[in-house]
Amino acid sequence: MRIHIATDHAGLDFSRFLIEHLTNAGHDVVDHGPAEYDALDDYPAFCINAAQAVVDDQAEGIPALGVVFGGSGNGEQIAANKVQGARAALVWNISTAQLARQHNDANVISIGARQHTVEDATAFIDAFIAEPFSNEERHARRIAQLAEYETTGDIAGKGIRH
Repeated sequence: MRIHIATDHAGLDFSRFLIEHLTNAGHDVVDHGPAEYDALDDYPAFCINAAQAVVDDQAEGIPALGVVFGGSGNGEQIAANKVQGARAALVWNISTAQLARQHNDANVISIGARQHTVEDATAFIDAFIAEPFSNEERHARRIAQLAEYETTGDIAGKGIRH
């Protein structure tokens, strides 16, 4: 599996550890930055690049997921979700990591580096990677509605206000 990682200064130590952990687990890890610590760096481009790479890889049939980090993970999730086709979920425990894949077919997760230990974050990521999408009709239908809105600005028959 190809894993795309991005962070800001708050998650830089986490990302370095996780790159090694995921590589040792046999994954192809791509680091989207930053390359060095800068307390004033801006996470949006790093996270957008990681999410776009996941979407591009998946479109080419390459199994890929993404992991983005920041102090809380909130801004990083928002940035990743700006990419058409990205479904980024903020996770804070094993259950939310598994449900992100199982119910939402999330292809990116976001984790708050200041909210969790590196051991916890590693467990969340491992659970996320291991969990398949359920393919249940109700979940697939909802994901299709999100994709429809993302591309057309509407969900047919669902009363979206413009």
